[in-house]
Amino acid sequence: MRAAPTILHLDMDAFYASVEQASKPSLRGKAVIVGGLGPRGVVATASYEARRFGVHSAMPTAQARRLCPNGAYLIPRFSLYRAVSDVVMALLRELSPLVEPLSLDEAFVDLEAGGAAFDAEAALETGQMLRAAIQAATGLSASVGLAGSKMLAKVASEEAKPDGLLLIEPGTERALLAPMSVRTLPGVGPATGEHLRRAGITTVGELAEAGEDELVRMVGRSHGVGLYRMALGLDDRPVVAERDAKSVSVEDTFDVDLHDRVRIRNEVQRLADRCVQRLRGSGHSGRTIVLKVRRYDFSTLTRSETLRGPTDDPAVVREAAARLLEAVDTTGGVRLLGVGVTGLADYTQEDLFAQSMAAEAAADTAASGGAAESDVAEEVDGRGGAGESGAPGGSAGPGGPLEAPEGALTSVTPETVPERRWPAGSDVLHAVYGPGWVQGSGVGRVTVRFERPGSPPGRVRTFRVEDPELEPSDPLPLVGKTAPDARAEPPASGAA
Repeated sequence: MRAAPTILHLDMDAFYASVEQASKPSLRGKAVIVGGLGPRGVVATASYEARRFGVHSAMPTAQARRLCPNGAYLIPRFSLYRAVSDVVMALLRELSPLVEPLSLDEAFVDLEAGGAAFDAEAALETGQMLRAAIQAATGLSASVGLAGSKMLAKVASEEAKPDGLLLIEPGTERALLAPMSVRTLPGVGPATGEHLRRAGITTVGELAEAGEDELVRMVGRSHGVGLYRMALGLDDRPVVAERDAKSVSVEDTFDVDLHDRVRIRNEVQRLADRCVQRLRGSGHSGRTIVLKVRRYDFSTLTRSETLRGPTDDPAVVREAAARLLEAVDTTGGVRLLGVGVTGLADYTQEDLFAQSMAAEAAADTAASGGAAESDVAEEVDGRGGAGESGAPGGSAGPGGPLEAPEGALTSVTPETVPERRWPAGSDVLHAVYGPGWVQGSGVGRVTVRFERPGSPPGRVRTFRVEDPELEPSDPLPLVGKTAPDARAEPPASGAA
């Protein structure tokens, strides 16, 4: 515990949904739900307007639709969220070299390490300026907590939500925590909370009064000691600047259980390619390939294979994932598949076996005067395949149109080309009307609203799903608001 509230916890308000509202002017002030859109989809984030209807994260999307039938249900756009997160994290690093990101929208900052604050007054001013700077750069609101420890700073930011700032003065911790629910404390989930409730403990104050010995008896030594310290407001954990990724993975939940072994194998190959893209994007390679299979009865199997050295070669990851799949019984159907890479390193060890296999394949192709049939199938599959939801619990569908590579031995006829998918919330570009986003699609039609960040609400138009003038697009950058100098006119704040 510090004698001054110089640990800051930042939490962006309903981040994914707020980014969608900022980039889609027609959705401002309306209920927005971001997550998987299929029958098995799960809510990732709900705007505060949607929360008034009882919608919350981790709720099945089907249940959210019943509670809030008129909300806007959108797929996640992680590339845009990461871009906005990078802007926010850069602002935090201007305050201190000790920034500990917890997710795209949440981080701890050690203000003392950066010389930004050494007392309560300076910390409060820094928090106010930070919120104003984020608003100016992104147009989004953030909540900030300031305290002498990480635990209390996070409690403060939760109490400040939405769009607020709360400073906990050292010495006031126990009085502030006492009336709060035990669920306020980190590590107290539904099971522990219910166990404590049955023992007559529902508030943090009652937890402290129970004493360390009683808590150890109830929940075990390590958990009991930790709970007692937190109830007293004690937390000595430092802010750690680097939180190295331990793994990279992708997974898809399917609207309908997969039974076709060939389809399952193709999905695993597609997931392996996506995983490698994310692996390379993070600047890593990895040694252990992991396959995750959730079957029709919700049983989940995990298989792994450790290579002789780190790799970011998509062919090597695909081959390993395929070998792992061979050892899994998919009888009865598969509802979820995932591919991951662990044992990360910031370098790649050349895989001589993979290189030799690639050389042999190239020689075979040259000898035959064209692409091998298996290579054609793989390349076609890499360009098509099931749609990408971008979040756990998302839905995967039949995907976009297949394109055969130039010189391929096989051809794709119109009868085999599936209908183009236009998931709600995805970005599009029309040759005449410009950029827009999909409001919905079905029965061969797709409805698009043409607007962009910073524009007035745009017009809605409907097209055939195969309209050649309509194409998928990358998200447009988020436009921040022009704000007065944050130092001259800070937002309102609170202190406890």
